[in-house]
Amino acid sequence: MKKYMLLFIILILLLAAVSVWNISIGSVSYPLSKVFSIIGGNRTDAAAYRVIWNIRFPRLFAALLLGGALSVSGFLLQTFFGNPIAGPYVLGISSGAKLAVALTLIFLLKHGIILNSFGLVVAAFAGAICATGFVLLISQKVRDMSMLIVCGILVGYICSAFTDFFVTFASDSNIVNLHNWSLGSFSGTNWNEVRIMAVIVLGVCAAVFLLSKPIGAYQLGENYARNMGVNIRLLRVLLILLSSLLSACVTAFAGPVSFVGIAVPHLVKSAFGTAKPLVIIPGCFLGGAVITLFCDGVARTVLAPTELSISTVTAFFLVPVVIYMMVKKQGRKNA
Repeated sequence: MKKYMLLFIILILLLAAVSVWNISIGSVSYPLSKVFSIIGGNRTDAAAYRVIWNIRFPRLFAALLLGGALSVSGFLLQTFFGNPIAGPYVLGISSGAKLAVALTLIFLLKHGIILNSFGLVVAAFAGAICATGFVLLISQKVRDMSMLIVCGILVGYICSAFTDFFVTFASDSNIVNLHNWSLGSFSGTNWNEVRIMAVIVLGVCAAVFLLSKPIGAYQLGENYARNMGVNIRLLRVLLILLSSLLSACVTAFAGPVSFVGIAVPHLVKSAFGTAKPLVIIPGCFLGGAVITLFCDGVARTVLAPTELSISTVTAFFLVPVVIYMMVKKQGRKNA
């Protein structure tokens, strides 16, 4: 218990440190003294006040919330499929959500209709559910989990190809700007969007946390869970719906963000030395927030004023973790 508390304290301190770093850096950097002064309400420098409060703070909260959501979504999918390599990006769920959002925006903007943030989430959720349903159909025919992952990747490539095709040949300038979103970015987030994503993400994560006990029983096998009184069919439906809603929220507001949903749950489980949902769910949220915030800071600064896509940076740091997971898993099979 002391170990868990210490690790949670470390994660919270890391989150605080990365948050302060994110607020102070950028195309224009501010000393920490000025940052804390503005946070305290000092409006002497109006330009700096607007940059920090209206641009950097909304972006910071978006990266924090969506990074945590993606990690928890990955944990739910890994629990559902019983595979540590499962995740919303790898299984094509994020790509399905991206395709649905792009098609919806293209159709509505063509008719002069502007979709609000809630509408984006609904469209992304519909796409995520369709992609998840397709992967589940494949899982009924393919028992080998490695083949399922390959099929999920192929589904993702197909959805991404269709998205790129429609976005590339769209004529409306507003639709063409979807290209940047389709690569993954927290840029342009406002406070209204932060409020909506906070309600969705925190609400869903609270629901997931309340399911910790049945999820823990499910991890020990379906027969054990049934003996403990768990409704397996309902739990599996909830796992898919909640994970899809989280990944849909991420895709709707930031586009696809790669490998956070796969690597972070593994890193958290390794650090805590347990797979207990009561510990791992909040650990995944904090870990996903820390890593996504760090990667977003790198994306904004490494080639400033040019900004890299968030997926490029997360792939750079997290792909080695995924490769290690795959090699380790294969080594266990051969042992």
